[in-house]
Amino acid sequence: MTIWDPLRRKHVALTPEERVRQWFIGRLAEDIGVPLHMMMSEAGFRLGDKQFRADILVYDRQARPLMVVECKRPEVQLTQEVLEQAVRYNMVLNVRYMAITNGSGTFIFRQTEKDGCRQYVPVSTLPVYTEMICQQ
Repeated sequence: MTIWDPLRRKHVALTPEERVRQWFIGRLAEDIGVPLHMMMSEAGFRLGDKQFRADILVYDRQARPLMVVECKRPEVQLTQEVLEQAVRYNMVLNVRYMAITNGSGTFIFRQTEKDGCRQYVPVSTLPVYTEMICQQ
């Protein structure tokens, strides 16, 4: 069984994680107004000599990463380890927002700086896309 990924513009295998990813892409597009062309799924990048893939990256209007989303299968608990994975990705991406989701639970964080140190503050909801890009 497959599902259409509007970001990759092709059918992909419908795994439990992919179902979560496609659900969250829909939420980003419909609920907060992120244009589909400003998102990428399975976005590759390097951290040192290791290759990584972010489940979803949201970009601002200058094509700079704005948000990273880590999707997990529904049965995977959203633990500190999952958050640390997103934080590691952010060491390279330096995005303003991070989200982790398993479809039944979602946690969103906004990066701030205090005394020269990055901090990740939980937020209850994401602002709409136009507000996200204005906050940079």
